[in-house]
Amino acid sequence: MTDNQNRRKAIRNILVGSAALGSSSMLSSFKENENLDEAQIKFKGNINHSVCAWCYSKMSIEELCIGVKKIGFSAIDLVGPKDWPILKKHGIFSSMCNGAETGLNNGFAEKKFHEKLIQNYTEMIPLVAKAGYKNLICFSGNRRGMDDETGLVNSTEGLKKIIGLAEQHGVILHMELLNSKKDHKDYMCDKSNWGVELCKRVGSENFKLLYDIYHMQIDEGDVIATIRTNHQYFGHYHTGGVPGRNEIDDTQELYYPAIMKAILATGFKNYVAQEFIPAKEDKMQSLKEAIKICDV
Repeated sequence: MTDNQNRRKAIRNILVGSAALGSSSMLSSFKENENLDEAQIKFKGNINHSVCAWCYSKMSIEELCIGVKKIGFSAIDLVGPKDWPILKKHGIFSSMCNGAETGLNNGFAEKKFHEKLIQNYTEMIPLVAKAGYKNLICFSGNRRGMDDETGLVNSTEGLKKIIGLAEQHGVILHMELLNSKKDHKDYMCDKSNWGVELCKRVGSENFKLLYDIYHMQIDEGDVIATIRTNHQYFGHYHTGGVPGRNEIDDTQELYYPAIMKAILATGFKNYVAQEFIPAKEDKMQSLKEAIKICDV
């Protein structure tokens, strides 16, 4: 073999080896990226994340617990006593308890529901505290022809009969703000101003509002300004894409990073729960993306 042939062979071997090495490096890089995609989110630690159980109704509570742990957070909203043992098994916190309410339509705004509601909440409040939880949801119910003032008077009267027990047990009652324009026709607590006035009349740090960003964008808008003005009355937040109540990505009109920053600026330390209904096939990936968007 001539020197030229040896030289050509050596160059060819170097090129083949380099190509193989480059290919190997790229494959290694792809694998690392895949592993990063599978890894838990590295949270900034500013937002306490949660998710509403009902949005994943095709999954069991146990499956949802496993899913949220895989993403890297550990709280689920709107879980009642029968499922608390499952949450505890997986180290998941019940960030907003339910089970005392008698439905969204029949709430504290109507006196005829007070007896049953007071009974339910009197039984539930100690159970929430005993389980190591602190947040319990409630609802105003519908107007059924009532004006705002009548609803405020009735709600205040009913809530004051149980708020002392809540204070005694360190449980916070949260009345959810829901839109009456589209999803919950005739609902009384459909504006933040009405809810804030109710908080003032009840006069206890153990009664707050659950500010649902999706619902309030539909009924009144001005989300960030409302949070800045009334944050002391908001004890919990829910998300959702507008329009449609689906993913909170760039397919909808709200910009959640700015909203989360506004919430943080108020000194808020409690939970923000994802309450969108995933439209995409991979529901847990949608949840993971939403958590990333809100982790500011």
